[in-house]
Amino acid sequence: MTLRLDTSGPVATLTIDRPAKRNAMSYEMWSALPALLGRVRHAPAVRVLVIRGGEHFSAGADIGEFTRLRRGADGAARYGEAVHGGAQAIASLGKPTIAAVSGYCVGGGCEIALACDIRVASTGARFGIPPAKLGIVYSLPSTKRLVDAVGPAWAKQILFGAELLDASTALRIGLVNEVHEDVDAGVERLSALIAARAQVSVRGAKTIVDLVIDGRCEETGEVRALYDEAVHSAEYEEGVRAFLEKRPPRF
Repeated sequence: MTLRLDTSGPVATLTIDRPAKRNAMSYEMWSALPALLGRVRHAPAVRVLVIRGGEHFSAGADIGEFTRLRRGADGAARYGEAVHGGAQAIASLGKPTIAAVSGYCVGGGCEIALACDIRVASTGARFGIPPAKLGIVYSLPSTKRLVDAVGPAWAKQILFGAELLDASTALRIGLVNEVHEDVDAGVERLSALIAARAQVSVRGAKTIVDLVIDGRCEETGEVRALYDEAVHSAEYEEGVRAFLEKRPPRF
């Protein structure tokens, strides 16, 4: 298995570590994601997850496995379930997630990046979703994440054309949040910033934004419980006290 999970203080890093294959994701790697993300979810000290590659973020699913593991409709469905399960484990983590993208971020690599809350790219990053070159229909959940990020017109162009986009185009259309010469430094700054904020606020914001994305805009009991949790939290007390004392809060 070629995924590595490390923790440094409040930040966990999941590294796709298969450089000989440009970090292409095998069926085994997709299948391992839910358990790895479960470790992050149940680690109280971890406040942010960064997903990264090395020279390349990920060239996508390992097409070399397709003739063996995706043979026939049943094999394709089983493989697709593993990909969906891995991406959904990232999207539903409940903690902020940042994709640190260098080099190729293609196909399944884009699925992983789009499942993250925030995407930060290097100037040399390249993005693409190539099912139209393979006779595959991109899954509905992953297509929705693409549409949510870039809008329907750009989603159609990306999916219809299956071409690579450079980092500046990805930034312009909203596929990524930031572009840096030194992507690791940019991600380190952003992850430290988020980890230093009131986590009751961060968790609440993530939940509410995801509800809005899903078309749920009413004030439900679930949402009101988030408000209640916040105003009764020690972080709220510290935030107000720090404001009144004109000092940075210590969360």
